[in-house]
Amino acid sequence: MSERIISAAEKIVVSEGADALNVRKILKNLGITNRVFYNRFHNIADVLSIIYEKTVLKVRESLKSAYNPEKDFFDTVTDISVGTLVMSYKSMMNFNQYVFESDSRTQKNYEWWTSEIEKLIEYAKKMNYIDKRIDSHIMGYSIWCFIRGFNADAVARKMPLEEAVKKFRYSFSVLINGMKP
Repeated sequence: MSERIISAAEKIVVSEGADALNVRKILKNLGITNRVFYNRFHNIADVLSIIYEKTVLKVRESLKSAYNPEKDFFDTVTDISVGTLVMSYKSMMNFNQYVFESDSRTQKNYEWWTSEIEKLIEYAKKMNYIDKRIDSHIMGYSIWCFIRGFNADAVARKMPLEEAVKKFRYSFSVLINGMKP
């Protein structure tokens, strides 16, 4: 039943946005009582947290599985970042403020992203793709902030996805090209 509740909530979030989600809509959608819902969850925020975590995991998996060392490093990293932007952009359009607030408070999410970015930077240094003097930790944090900030602004402004991708691809490529030796 918990999975059915989460699934119904996901459908509402995708079609109407996180702000429109409430217990009453889930109950009506599934034909269940308050007791069934509250025996499994404390409130709607619990359900949103689970949906958000599932979304974060999907975005993370796209990052981990996308790197191809056979292709140009900079093109590949830009493509991976654009793919991450697109996935997170689409989910954030549905979650808007909820995602930004939750994401900003999650140390675990911050640590995961910066460590994954640092791994790519270390790989690039080892392969002589970027300047070996670059501080991987600081640059990992900076890139994480760039991607999150860009995404947050594009979503808040309701920028069309195509325009966001075009602007992101351009500015991100300038950023990473500046890291070359």
